[in-house]
Amino acid sequence: MIREVELAKAYRMVNTGPTCLISAKFDGIENAMSASWVCALDYDKISVVVDSGAFTRSLIEKSGYFAVSIPCVKQANLVMKLGFVSRHQNATKMQDVRLFYQEGFDAPLVSDCIAWLVCKVLTNKQNQSEFDLFIGKIVGAWADVRAFEDGRWKFDECKEELRSLHYVAGGEFYTLGKRINVKI
Repeated sequence: MIREVELAKAYRMVNTGPTCLISAKFDGIENAMSASWVCALDYDKISVVVDSGAFTRSLIEKSGYFAVSIPCVKQANLVMKLGFVSRHQNATKMQDVRLFYQEGFDAPLVSDCIAWLVCKVLTNKQNQSEFDLFIGKIVGAWADVRAFEDGRWKFDECKEELRSLHYVAGGEFYTLGKRINVKI
């Protein structure tokens, strides 16, 4: 079941450093790509690195929005496909990728993920051109309650197939496991 996440706690979805899927839409054209460089900047802002040659980048620049979907173990093959197949060379890249929309938002979200964010681009031309860095203000957030609830990941409770992916290189991922609580 997908439930809305309080925006003040949405940054926690990317705080663990998961590999993400970045998607955008402009003029009816949708695309998604894999990204490892997604980071919380503040309670309501995140950054993403999107190379100037990426098809998704032009959609982000034209629409002023991007979405972040956090895939899980059962989507590892999809993550690899979206990371290595470019829509510039393969117009049918998205034909098997299921997308959906949350009411009030025109940013495509990748189905079957465990969490989603919609962000409005906070334009900074120098960061975008020099570092391929986009900063987004989180304007919508949702999560699969089997994996994320009450502002916290539940990886030690959920099925392994619902854990987030953390890409290393050469097709190798790690997942997160057991929670450790430290009291001060």
